[in-house]
Amino acid sequence: MNQEQVLAEFRQSGALLEGHFKLSSGRHSGHYLQCARVLMNPARAARLAEAVVAGIPAEVLEKVDVVVSPAMGGIIIGHEVGRALGKDALFLERPEGTFHLRRGFALAPGAKVLMVEDVVTTGLSSREAIAAVGREGGEVIAECAIIDRSCGSVDLGVPFYPLLAIDFPTYDENSIPEALAAVEVTKPGSRKE
Repeated sequence: MNQEQVLAEFRQSGALLEGHFKLSSGRHSGHYLQCARVLMNPARAARLAEAVVAGIPAEVLEKVDVVVSPAMGGIIIGHEVGRALGKDALFLERPEGTFHLRRGFALAPGAKVLMVEDVVTTGLSSREAIAAVGREGGEVIAECAIIDRSCGSVDLGVPFYPLLAIDFPTYDENSIPEALAAVEVTKPGSRKE
């Protein structure tokens, strides 16, 4: 899938939003990619997952034992990537603020993990999830995502394979442009902190 095909999937599902959004990273943007909407159609989710997997080098894919994703945003795409690879797909949760495996999920000692995210902006959640996998006995060997909002600048400490790197500007609380600040802010993500 090329950039226009990926964005078409978001537009067709009403998942590319414009306004003033406070992202889960705490940064502000005039654009929001609502991956839950783009992934609500199983056929579309499968197409996007297959496209994500197609962008990961074969030498990485052959080492993957299991797919792990952080809840909430990564669950659907993680499951679909697991299906595309024929691997189990687990997810991390953080009901008390720190990611860990629950629901009977466990990693075999030394398991080689492909971390799967929907959108990466600053990489904070990804780095926290990668650290959690280490605490759970696994090793993240790479991460993939549908969207890289950092446009290639994020450092996750592991190889990163996004389907699409996009440059929607983001702003910290003290540098929001006047025109954006004039629009009522909404926080559409799953993290409310």
